Amino acid sequence: MDFRRETMERAVRAVQLSPLTLEALEKMGEQSVSLSSLGGVSAQQAKLTHQTLSELAVESELMWLFRVGVVRREVDGQGITDCFRLTPLGHQVLTSLRQAPVPALSLLDQVHNTLARWLP
Repeated sequence: MDFRRETMERAVRAVQLSPLTLEALEKMGEQSVSLSSLGGVSAQQAKLTHQTLSELAVESELMWLFRVGVVRREVDGQGITDCFRLTPLGHQVLTSLRQAPVPALSLLDQVHNTLARWLP
């Protein structure tokens, strides 16, 4: 599946600025990952996050990646769960980041991501 360049750039930028590691995204590419497994010291020790995060912070980050189109929420017979998986866009971003190291984001990239995230 091919995505527009702008879509890919936005998704890569969101992933690069996320406190979640590529290992966390790889895990989401293979299986459903619960919100609670990405919070706390254990997630940082398992190299799933760059820093210790509360569950509220993890949910905020995952919801941003959801809005960008990188992850999706899992659904079971009773409705939406607290688990997430990669979307096709997320798989493509992960492949892209694994194949070629992307240079560090500039301050302008960081501001652009923040504005896109918090302004309607």
